[in-house]
Amino acid sequence: MRRIIALVFIFIAIAVSQSCTQETQNQISRSIQNWTGTDGVLDVISAGKVMYRFIKIDKLSTAKATSTDKTPRPYRFGYGVLDLNQNHVQDENEKKVYFEVSDYSTAYVFYEMPRAAKKN
Repeated sequence: MRRIIALVFIFIAIAVSQSCTQETQNQISRSIQNWTGTDGVLDVISAGKVMYRFIKIDKLSTAKATSTDKTPRPYRFGYGVLDLNQNHVQDENEKKVYFEVSDYSTAYVFYEMPRAAKKN
């Protein structure tokens, strides 16, 4: 009986996911990620070196136009702690700030906080 219930649940989940558009699936995924949160890190890179590091980022958002068409703007924004000494730890003098990065001219990498750094 449990096997039948599990198979029915899996079938329903597949049917629902297949009936959604890609954008709807992305919105559901973002909603789950926004609800559960992440521990993101954003490194801004220039000349092969990390120039700025932001830690404790919950999400990196794409700006949208204010007009009715809501077209995406060519930059990302978020809130995070500016990690001045780039040690992946929020020190006493490091505060949460708002930041924006351009899709055109800014080289950046967004990733989850490494496990080794989380232990500190």
